[in-house]
Amino acid sequence: MAAEPPPPSLSHRTTGSTCLHPLSELLGIPLDQVNFVACQLFALFAAFWFRIYLSPSKTSSDVRHAFATIFGIYFVIFCFGWYSIHLFVLVLMCYAIMVTASVSNVHRYSFFVAMGYLTICHISRIYIFHYGILTTDFSGPLMIVTQKITTLAFQVHDGLGRRAEDLSSEQHRLAVKVKPSFLEYLSYLLNFMSVIAGPCNNFKDYVAFIEGRHIHMKLLEVNWKQKGFHNFPEPSPTGAVIQKLCITLVSLLLFLTLTKAFPVTFLLSDWFVYKANFLTRLCYLYVVMQASKPKYYFAWTLADAVNNAAGFGFSGVDKNGHFCWDLLSNLNIWKIETATSFKMYLENWNIQTATWLKCVCYERVPWYPTVLTFILSALWHGVYPGYYFTFLTGTLVTLAARAVRNNYRHYFLSSKAVKVAYDVVTWAVTQLAVSYTVAPFVMLAVEPTISLYKSMYFYLHIISLLIVLFLPIKPQVQTQRRPQTLNSVNKKKAE
Repeated sequence: MAAEPPPPSLSHRTTGSTCLHPLSELLGIPLDQVNFVACQLFALFAAFWFRIYLSPSKTSSDVRHAFATIFGIYFVIFCFGWYSIHLFVLVLMCYAIMVTASVSNVHRYSFFVAMGYLTICHISRIYIFHYGILTTDFSGPLMIVTQKITTLAFQVHDGLGRRAEDLSSEQHRLAVKVKPSFLEYLSYLLNFMSVIAGPCNNFKDYVAFIEGRHIHMKLLEVNWKQKGFHNFPEPSPTGAVIQKLCITLVSLLLFLTLTKAFPVTFLLSDWFVYKANFLTRLCYLYVVMQASKPKYYFAWTLADAVNNAAGFGFSGVDKNGHFCWDLLSNLNIWKIETATSFKMYLENWNIQTATWLKCVCYERVPWYPTVLTFILSALWHGVYPGYYFTFLTGTLVTLAARAVRNNYRHYFLSSKAVKVAYDVVTWAVTQLAVSYTVAPFVMLAVEPTISLYKSMYFYLHIISLLIVLFLPIKPQVQTQRRPQTLNSVNKKKAE
């Protein structure tokens, strides 16, 4: 069973700075959360200053690397105090691996050390210390750093330890052909823009941003002249930042109202478990899970805005000629709320983590990539039992949804009216299935999870299992699982 939450008397204690304690008491919000928001808001202003006064045209790359690192280290210490030692120890250990390990093994050593250290911290923070002393959760930055450490290690392995023809086009594009310097390594892992809330990003994109090549590189990738530009454009992130700050504000308001009105504990009430009928439970489960989303929308959108304010996150030009600043976006709210398949939902939720899982696991493991990817995702998130309920259920639901979609979807594409009806039904099924699947992720412990699923008669587990057992998956779906390597692409061109 997972540890119980801390008692109210400890709700404002933290290992980080206590200078905002009066504000914490005034708002009735835990001090570590106040410190987090304060750091992100300060980072937003620092990002504008960084882009304007420390632009690549005015300062060297080393100066930009140094300032980004110093600010990041200060933010970590401000939020987490002595707990930040864990972050610095992991970074130093993995840099030692980066410079000493062979290119054929650097990705393996980095992966096992980073994931092992993260797992030990998860276990000690939850089960050994039992949240009984301090409430500060330092695992967030440690999880982001783990993603970056392993991403860079695999990209160094791709660039120096593998043949170019054995790489997929994406692996070839992101491959790192020179090991980073100590300053570059620190800056990539600890920069103030992403050290607190992420997101994970690619080393080549980050270095191009520091050196002032980021926007130029992305415009060349999309062939900016064909997009109707006669002179080399200079896109500004201001509009994107303002839009994302508006989303952040709305998300905050929803968190302070909707989330408070429909707490997760409602799913454990006697009325819900014993008195409400099945359809009522299903509807309330959906509403409660919807109410749990705004805090993620707030944190991830604000983190995206911070990176954009610094000039990082430009992804190119869309088909209408508009500049896009979504390279580092961690979610697409519209596609999440209108998703008509489990796959579509997952592709637009925690996007950068999904990209990381694909980079270090899904594309590389020889067997059971879907199952192993879900297991890695659960292990990375932590050791709460609820996480494993969610990801194991998610694996089963994903396989079932894939089988149904590949076997029956083509029957509903004959007319627009039928397609609309199909989309409405699959939207409702997807949203309810997601609510059922992610509930343990929010509830964390075993007993409440079992209580909820018993009250729902384990309906989705039973349906999904029957589908997986008796509905075949078409063979051609499996052939699309892996990205093509450059070698296979060249062979096809030769043929």
